[in-house]
Amino acid sequence: MTPAVRFAGVSRHFGPVRAVDNVNMEIAEGEFFAMLGPSGSGKTTCLRLIGGFDQPTAGKIEIFGVPTAGVPPYRRHVNTVFQDYALFPHLNVRDNVAYGLMVAGRPKPERYRAAEEALEMVALPGYGLRKPSELSGGQRQRVALARALVNRPRVLLLDEPLGALDLKLREAMQEELKALQRRLGITFVFVTHDQTEALSMADRVAVFNEGRIVQVGTPQDIYYRPRVPFVARFVGSSNVLPPEVTERVAGRHVHAAVRPEALRLGAEGLAATVLSTAFHGAATRVALEAEGGLRLVALLPKGVEVPQEGACVHVTWAREDLHLMTEAGA
Repeated sequence: MTPAVRFAGVSRHFGPVRAVDNVNMEIAEGEFFAMLGPSGSGKTTCLRLIGGFDQPTAGKIEIFGVPTAGVPPYRRHVNTVFQDYALFPHLNVRDNVAYGLMVAGRPKPERYRAAEEALEMVALPGYGLRKPSELSGGQRQRVALARALVNRPRVLLLDEPLGALDLKLREAMQEELKALQRRLGITFVFVTHDQTEALSMADRVAVFNEGRIVQVGTPQDIYYRPRVPFVARFVGSSNVLPPEVTERVAGRHVHAAVRPEALRLGAEGLAATVLSTAFHGAATRVALEAEGGLRLVALLPKGVEVPQEGACVHVTWAREDLHLMTEAGA
């Protein structure tokens, strides 16, 4: 099956800076695909390359098998939702949603009907005559979604669209976005630096670092089976054991990862000192320093005794919770 989006050896350089460096990836039709990474890792540049707002220095991009070289943004089967929503304050909601159809020359009755249908999709029926200033942040985000969906794109690009929302609303919108994508069946390409967003919504996640993709996989693969230490540290703040420690505890001279929730404090294992504790509601975060200066973090569930700061403890884990990383990488 032809992928919705395909990158083949794509690079984008800004002078000496390699913002995107030889990226290869395929995004399937109907997939919710997240591009995750820290600021400056190349994920947003890749989104701009798909949308046609920037052009690659090298390599080829295809959208449903059609090369994008020389194709302007308005002729691609994509639309973009930006973090700042970019709504016109002087237009009402209906005219904001219908703006692209107006530019395309569609008759007013047709574009207003399409706008109302798009507002229905995002659970805003009856809001067409309101101004953006009369809406909450979550409602403005839905209007931006409706405006992007009204043209019936085959690929929807989302550039950190939830970043301006408070935590509770962001979590609610994560559920709504995922449900909307399932209902519409179109390809969503979602850029974020928030690991929770990527893991909770995406079918697959591409983790970016320094302009390259360091791992692509399901959320479960990324979380439980990181290939390199960077992924282990960035996604879920895993504890990374250096090769000399892994060799001592598992007989292999490789990096290894063990999740904070898998650590147990007991009478045997690595000797460590408690540096600090922090109550997180359902769990308590315990920062530890083990032999040789190795820093570890344990998440102790409710009901487990929490040691005092400065206490000497021993750290252990189940054998199946130790993930060996055999690929080279930072």
